[in-house]
Amino acid sequence: MLKPLILASGSEIRARLLTQACVQHSVQIARIDEDMIKQSLIAEDATPRDIADTLAEMKALKVSEKFPGSLVLGCDQVLDHNGQMLSKPDSPQEAVNQLMTMRGDRHSLLSAAVICEDSKPIWRQIGQVRLRMRKLSEAYLNEYVSRNWESIRHSVGAYKLEEEGVRLFSNIEGDYFHVLGMPLLEIINYLTLRGDLAS
Repeated sequence: MLKPLILASGSEIRARLLTQACVQHSVQIARIDEDMIKQSLIAEDATPRDIADTLAEMKALKVSEKFPGSLVLGCDQVLDHNGQMLSKPDSPQEAVNQLMTMRGDRHSLLSAAVICEDSKPIWRQIGQVRLRMRKLSEAYLNEYVSRNWESIRHSVGAYKLEEEGVRLFSNIEGDYFHVLGMPLLEIINYLTLRGDLAS
């Protein structure tokens, strides 16, 4: 009998990726205080990689406690720029400031996924993508944020590669699904090996 899969995330993109891959799932948003957890981890000098992994696990565990017998998938994504973690911008000006900081330089997107079963982590994966941003003018970045704010305000780094954000970059190394915030191929491989996804 196939175990039900629950996505512990309100991300429309992550849900759409699973749906388009014909991975049956339901959605239960994990209610955790992400900002408080991040600040606590930063105070302990945790790396951006560890922060992404911890947040993904805490989301999965929170929902798994309520749904015994199900597989619960928690995900999180952080941006690592020279060891500094950037989050979703709170305002258009903050978005411009983040992009100005990263222009002409490389940064990494870390996409963590953890699957829990009966309140225990049973699988985890962290995908990494390296991106080099063009040395763009401040005027263009202001215009870019102004045009795209409603779309990019929920994205770490203030861009979406599937939209105009692709114009910000000269080079991208890594898996496109990791850019979108989910190591999809690795998740599918794991569920298939378990026998919870038809092959």
